[in-house]
Amino acid sequence: MKGKIGLSLFGLPFFAVGLWMSWSISAAFLDYWQMQDWQSADAQLHTAGYRTHQGDDSRSYEAYATYSYTINGQSYNGSRVAISGGADNIGDYQTDTGNRLATTLAQGAPITVYVNPGNHSEAIIDRELRWGLLGFKSIFLFVFGGVGLGLLIYARRSRSSADTDALAESGTPWLQNNAWQTAEIRSGSKATMWVAVGFALFWNLISAPLPFLVYDEILNNGNPAAWLGILFPLIGIGLLVFAGKRVAEWRRFGAAPLVLDPFPGSIGGHVGGTIDLKLPFNPDTTFELTLTCIESYISGSGKNRSRREKAEWQDSALAHSEPGGRGTRVVFRFDVPADLDPADARRNNDRYRLWRININAELPGADFDRDYDIPVYPTATRSRHLPAMAIQSTQSLKASRAEQRIRELFRFDQYAAGKRLYFPMGQKLAGPLGGIFFGAIFIASGWFLAYRGDSPLFGLVFGLVGGLIALAAIYLLFRSLEVIQDGSALVSVRRVCGIPVSRRRLEKHSIDRLHKHSSMQSQSGGKHVVYYSVYALDYAGEKLLLGEGFKGQSEATAAMDFISREFQLPAKHRATADTNSPSTDDSNLLTDNY
Repeated sequence: MKGKIGLSLFGLPFFAVGLWMSWSISAAFLDYWQMQDWQSADAQLHTAGYRTHQGDDSRSYEAYATYSYTINGQSYNGSRVAISGGADNIGDYQTDTGNRLATTLAQGAPITVYVNPGNHSEAIIDRELRWGLLGFKSIFLFVFGGVGLGLLIYARRSRSSADTDALAESGTPWLQNNAWQTAEIRSGSKATMWVAVGFALFWNLISAPLPFLVYDEILNNGNPAAWLGILFPLIGIGLLVFAGKRVAEWRRFGAAPLVLDPFPGSIGGHVGGTIDLKLPFNPDTTFELTLTCIESYISGSGKNRSRREKAEWQDSALAHSEPGGRGTRVVFRFDVPADLDPADARRNNDRYRLWRININAELPGADFDRDYDIPVYPTATRSRHLPAMAIQSTQSLKASRAEQRIRELFRFDQYAAGKRLYFPMGQKLAGPLGGIFFGAIFIASGWFLAYRGDSPLFGLVFGLVGGLIALAAIYLLFRSLEVIQDGSALVSVRRVCGIPVSRRRLEKHSIDRLHKHSSMQSQSGGKHVVYYSVYALDYAGEKLLLGEGFKGQSEATAAMDFISREFQLPAKHRATADTNSPSTDDSNLLTDNY
């Protein structure tokens, strides 16, 4: 209960700011609408200009004026300049208006004011809306008000600490999460859609004036560097396109909840389920799934603290699809090893685990692309209600897909003297090319700081960081791997740009087991891709690299089986892809057939 009260008290000020900004924006629109019927009149200025207000770290300005006007032979005095009163520094409105009025006063010329026909003592000089100011206030409305409202709703719906402690002790810790009360799990697609729409609108609202400022800087001030300001509206267009895709995806498929079987997903057992889609069944549609165990942690300190994610385990598969009640039913199942950590239902620590399923399908129009954060715990239970034929289909698709994917990574040759496995360079272009691009940006920034910005130290640091990033990317782009069977030994040769840089040799009879290791991972938003390398280990612990670049456990396991089979390792050391066993301990991948 104390936690709920504290969270509510924390959220109330944010919500109050949102309410106040909502009232301020609404009042401005109401005044604007009413003032369109006010009658114009000539007025004489008595004082005019703008005042400067000095704050702790900024200045704000306020245009002011006093004037008199005559209606039906009676004189009135006024001082209202604009719809929104007070000082601000949003654009140049206050200074420009103050200077304009001061110039008119100096010339002794009359000005036009607008008078309330129902109350002649009310008048205003500028009855137009200031869209920049309203946009600025909207930020506080949506950000502060949204955060405050969200905290209040969360506090109202959240369980008390006593309730959650009781659930944890009862052996059902997943019930501490309000989203995990039943086997029906909803994705975060709706929240992602609204965040994308809100951020796109916010970004474009802030960057909308930039094209005009860039035009003025280039045309009037001769500043070509101002062209960089165009990047912000271009990014805004990209954000609008992304938000439009998320809206189209949600409108097409709706909530599309995932129904887990078993519930919760099981470490040492199965993670499986079904999804019913509002989509006409098409047997040619391919649904790709990725199951990832993720560590979420806080990195940095002080103001530089940020939450990051790191994938600890991953597997991928193709789902079985069949006609369903709403159009298409998607069925899937993963076998999960027993040595992984469970999900954290409360997620109230700096470091916790979460399990995420991503499912996507490329379709005409909006693609289906959903992420589901699911409960996975060490219950060692298996699916009970999934159709046996569907599961056999998924296992067959999974095995054939893994075999197809690994054969796309290498060339396998057989000749009189032995066999050769070759991983050519330049297979994964996106990551290395991106690294080269960002490295070049850092190097260019370092050069600019050193030679144009009179900051040689910062320039050196930027240049070194950029050089390291570029060199690492070049290495990844131009590296290749060759594994050769040389008589009774395996030889692994690493090359960069075709030049040998390392050569290792391991006798086949000394191989104890094959081992897969997560060597690299990439992240885009909430999606992770884990790449595995495969090694041969001898009895002394020495290892020999046999393959790399395999996505997920299934591809790594298929690669281990292929390498063991084709290089004719002893039977007791042959890697097997046992899709029926939930264990993927490397020692269990080698079957003793003696």
